[in-house]
Amino acid sequence: MFEIFTILGDWFSFELLGLSPDTQIGSAVQFFIMDSTKIFFLLVAIIYLMGLLRAFVSTEKIRDVVAGKPKWIGRSLAITLGSVTPFCSCSSVPLFIGFVEARIPLGITFAFLIASPMINEVAVVLLISLLGWEMALMYVIAGITVAYIGSLIIERFKPERWVESYVWDIKMKQQGVTESTHNTLESRHSFAWNEVKVIVKRIWYWVVIGIAVGALFHGYVPEAWVSETLSDASNWWSVPAAVLLGIPLYSNATGVIPIVEAMLGKGVPLGTSLALMMSIAALSLPEILILRKVIQWPALAIFVTVLAVSFILVGYIFNFIQFNLPGLVSL
Repeated sequence: MFEIFTILGDWFSFELLGLSPDTQIGSAVQFFIMDSTKIFFLLVAIIYLMGLLRAFVSTEKIRDVVAGKPKWIGRSLAITLGSVTPFCSCSSVPLFIGFVEARIPLGITFAFLIASPMINEVAVVLLISLLGWEMALMYVIAGITVAYIGSLIIERFKPERWVESYVWDIKMKQQGVTESTHNTLESRHSFAWNEVKVIVKRIWYWVVIGIAVGALFHGYVPEAWVSETLSDASNWWSVPAAVLLGIPLYSNATGVIPIVEAMLGKGVPLGTSLALMMSIAALSLPEILILRKVIQWPALAIFVTVLAVSFILVGYIFNFIQFNLPGLVSL
């Protein structure tokens, strides 16, 4: 889906700059170009489309439609949407922003943000080939459970009070905007494009910083070092360490599966490997930096804590299955 950005990153890094893909700096630069162009494209496209939607239909109507249904339906739909969109955590943020702007409840919005990077059809197929359909199914169930229960817990803290003020300022300006106000294609385009300019201007430098940090870790942290650090199954701290190590090692679920395969081949326990995979996919440092421009530190801390604890529990559960119910594991 996003192969064009990989091609652009390869061309800029390996042809224009003449870097080698086998070097750390070459890998880091390619990753930075690929991911920055992809994320800014998604940021502009999704915010523009959501702006067009609000020019045709007021945010109040969108909110009333969502509010008119049980929250479990909205939450389930958000998780389903997240599960079929092959986004990494940073790529999910633009749609998260669009959901917030459309006044969709944050509990539902967080359900999408958690599910989207953790689960997608490509990752599931790869997991089936690597671990067998039983473990792939259990991973999907774990991801859905984390997204559902995690979003419920976050919702209990009423995170709307920690949305950045400029988001509410935009919404206040939109109150009273009706279809008659934007009754031409040109006025609707102007409204949507203004949304893009306001939001991108607010967060672009955090996007660049976040991707740069992820690129440095991508290029300079050796995969072998991670595997060796986590390979001792007797260490209770290996699962929490895997979650902590996964935060700066930014990738998507599909991209991290080869790392998991290499780790399993070096004797790293299954639960520890999957905890690292979940952390890399759904709890990346670039995502945290970008989200900080949308929600304040208290909401961000709750989001990080809920996901970290969930991934640690999932890791312990899968390790227990591997060593106590070996018939379920096809390694």
